[in-house]
Amino acid sequence: MNWNPFNRKPKVARPKKSKTREWLDAIVFAVVAATVIRGLLFSAYAIPSGSMEGTQLVGDYLFVSKISYGPRIANTPLAIPFTEPKIYGIKTYTDLLQLPYRRLPGFTQIKKGDIVVFNKPEEADLQHSIPVDERTTLIKRCQATPGDRLTIADGQVFINGKAAANAPKQQTSYLVETNGIEINPQVITDDDIEVRGQVQPNVFEMIIPTEHLAEIKSFSNVKKVTPFIQPAGERDSLVFPRSPLFKWNEDNFGPLVLPSRGYTIPLNDTTMALYRRAIELYENNQVQINGKDIFLNGKKAVAYTFKMNYYWMMGDNRHNSWDSRFWGYVPEDHVVGKAILTFFSTDSTKSFFSKIRWNRILRPID
Repeated sequence: MNWNPFNRKPKVARPKKSKTREWLDAIVFAVVAATVIRGLLFSAYAIPSGSMEGTQLVGDYLFVSKISYGPRIANTPLAIPFTEPKIYGIKTYTDLLQLPYRRLPGFTQIKKGDIVVFNKPEEADLQHSIPVDERTTLIKRCQATPGDRLTIADGQVFINGKAAANAPKQQTSYLVETNGIEINPQVITDDDIEVRGQVQPNVFEMIIPTEHLAEIKSFSNVKKVTPFIQPAGERDSLVFPRSPLFKWNEDNFGPLVLPSRGYTIPLNDTTMALYRRAIELYENNQVQINGKDIFLNGKKAVAYTFKMNYYWMMGDNRHNSWDSRFWGYVPEDHVVGKAILTFFSTDSTKSFFSKIRWNRILRPID
């Protein structure tokens, strides 16, 4: 008879895991770890359009920090990880379980000048059929933060009466008048100039990077180069808030106050034109207007207090960007994170061996 002085049972050897079980455990761990990292810490993002040229280029691949402004808890936690919201028209998520908006603490707040990735506010128009975190992602530069008074005059952004700093490589349109001899097409290609069309005989609208502007002006066949700006008072029906009460356009806009959490406005024709979208679509109130009377959730109201903070986002390529000037405010619950690093970049217009933009790899974003 064996005697155990500590009255303990002898250890039983655990069965050794099979190779299949070891691989399965490793895969599960990797998926869970990657999901946490991607969902709460960082994610990758590709630049799909030219709205941020020449700060960010089409073909840039970015790291987006979700912890900078605080990780957003997923509205739709039941989703296939690492996939787009739809693949071949089939949803990769289910909205049977939807969680309310929550955000964990972050290291900082969104500041003017930050390059921010966020979900597309326009898709709120689809009768809330798409959960916020499954909407298309966009990238723009923050121009105004909650409580700011924003104005655009002749293309220059003003915040609270002071001219905002322009991005170092901000771009806009110019009218280029020639003497009838066209600019060398190779120069157009090499200088990344976008010819948007002919305005008059020998006058062309072009988006010219700032660093090449002096070069274009120096050509003997170029008679004049002037900024192309929509005049003040000329209403663009596509520009926010798309109301005849405001004769605004993409170059002359405002003034407009960005809503902040706790900010109260009176409700009237003017404020409803400016803020109804936020009150109804982003803060989920039922709005009815009966003559001069305004009803919120079935009750007559004379004022409204906002529940969220709102931001104003614009592309650095000012005349080739569909941004807040057209669809309005970005609610805080749409914010994904801060773009911090270009880790890779390719140019689809180049041949195989010169596709990679080596000078943009591991490049900090500012």
